Amino acid sequence: MKKKFGVFVLAASLLLTACSGGKGTNTSGEKTDSGKMDQTQVIKVASGGELSTLDSAHYTDVYSSDMIGQVVEGLYRMDKNHDPELAVAASEPTVSDDGLVYTFKLKEIKWSNGDPVVAGDFVSSFRNVVDPSFGSSSSNQMDIFKNGRKIREGQAKLDELGVKAIDDQTLEMTLEYPIPYLAQVLVGTPFMPKNEKFVKEKGEAYGTSADNFVGNGPFVISGWDGNTENWKLSKNKDYWDQKNVKLDTIDVQVVKELGTGTNLFDAGDLDYTVLADTYALQYKDSPQAHFTPKAMVGYLSPNHKREVTGNVNARKAILQAIDKETFAKDILGDGSTAINGFVPKDFAKDPGSGEDFRKENGDFLPFDLKAAQKSWETAKKELGKDEIELELLSADSALAKKTIEYVQGQLQQNLPGLKITLKSIPLQNRLDLQTAGNFDLVFGTWTPDYADPINFLEFYDSKSGLNTAGYNNPEYDKGLNDARITLANDPEKRWDKLKELEETLIEKDAAVLPLYQGAIGYLKADQLKELQVFPFGRTVSYRLAYVE
Repeated sequence: MKKKFGVFVLAASLLLTACSGGKGTNTSGEKTDSGKMDQTQVIKVASGGELSTLDSAHYTDVYSSDMIGQVVEGLYRMDKNHDPELAVAASEPTVSDDGLVYTFKLKEIKWSNGDPVVAGDFVSSFRNVVDPSFGSSSSNQMDIFKNGRKIREGQAKLDELGVKAIDDQTLEMTLEYPIPYLAQVLVGTPFMPKNEKFVKEKGEAYGTSADNFVGNGPFVISGWDGNTENWKLSKNKDYWDQKNVKLDTIDVQVVKELGTGTNLFDAGDLDYTVLADTYALQYKDSPQAHFTPKAMVGYLSPNHKREVTGNVNARKAILQAIDKETFAKDILGDGSTAINGFVPKDFAKDPGSGEDFRKENGDFLPFDLKAAQKSWETAKKELGKDEIELELLSADSALAKKTIEYVQGQLQQNLPGLKITLKSIPLQNRLDLQTAGNFDLVFGTWTPDYADPINFLEFYDSKSGLNTAGYNNPEYDKGLNDARITLANDPEKRWDKLKELEETLIEKDAAVLPLYQGAIGYLKADQLKELQVFPFGRTVSYRLAYVE
């Protein structure tokens, strides 16, 4: 017997509206006498960081994921209520009685170069992600499929992945364990298809520029050569649902400095820009300023393979020496809050009691100067050092710079004998150094793809491509595996295991040093409607947006 697979609810919906921030522009970008934008479907938006890739297997940052989400669609997309709905999938899949085999029928649609989208495009894309020789940082995401983990660990062959094309319009997935929230997962960027024929033609150049990329989403990209800090999204005339896409053009500009963004917005040269730190405080009473909670965590990742940051007492001292409350309130000022765990609040609920995960699991290693200095003295004795110097790495965005400057001040003030040097570089360079393990401490952020605590906790699986910190705890890995498989059909025991894992990750091992839970602070104008902003996963979608 077959049963139909239902769509599951994500999180409470959020709405963002934006258009001309100041005097208004017309389609040519000229200001109008009336101070309003002509009723043409053209907007200008800011990206807080550069676009590093259009390859859904190689992205590691939210800015690239956001752009990929505008130009590619998977089996599901997010509807206006932020719930998964059918996209490339023609109908809900049939599901085997054991909940492991899903069979999807695909719509007959095209890539932007005219090629048909076929089931094999999903198979080859997923194999790219899981292939250990390909080097995707999202490889662990394919663990949901049969043999996924074995393949990335070199214990099974690539063609044994539990995803296959029955024919061009039929895709079969065999899971490793039942996943009741699969629709949410399949919306994620690593599960996007890639045009297999085009990828083979381009080789390593695929996704490195607009010319080396084809998509199947609501927009097509132009003007990005791999390094440019502005590009254009245009309505995809071949998109299967193009009748519901109203925007003709989206001009995207990289704006790393918050002050630059606010100035451009006030001048009418941007329709949307982010707010943080002093600018959030400056604009907090403005009717054009908005602050929306987000399931994103900003954290410091210590290199476990280096002498000082490999010492657990040093890591605990660093974490407890930072006044996170003051940072979130007085430095960020954008609605962000201090967090003493890795799983954010208002994100996941106990399947039995309905209690919020963060509230239920409590605080781990909060700001405590006395405890921090005690751990620090212990660490110095264990290391045989009185003076210690560490480098703190970050991207060169305004938010990242502000964060590491604050952390530097806190650590040098509160931990005697510690000197922190700062290194701010372009995002892709930061990611390259992380991947190579060339760092002591690095500041980053993590936004989950779906509403389950494991999407945070598996970040530090010893085999995860995202675990550049080198954290390796066999018991932690075993616990993750229990939560994925052994306890998959026992939600309350699984929930207890997830809480236990977070306690190990922070309280016991200080494997990651969480700082704050983020929020989206932004300036917006009034004429643009239905711009989707998501609480996790990709940040924004322009598919439903329009100028009123």
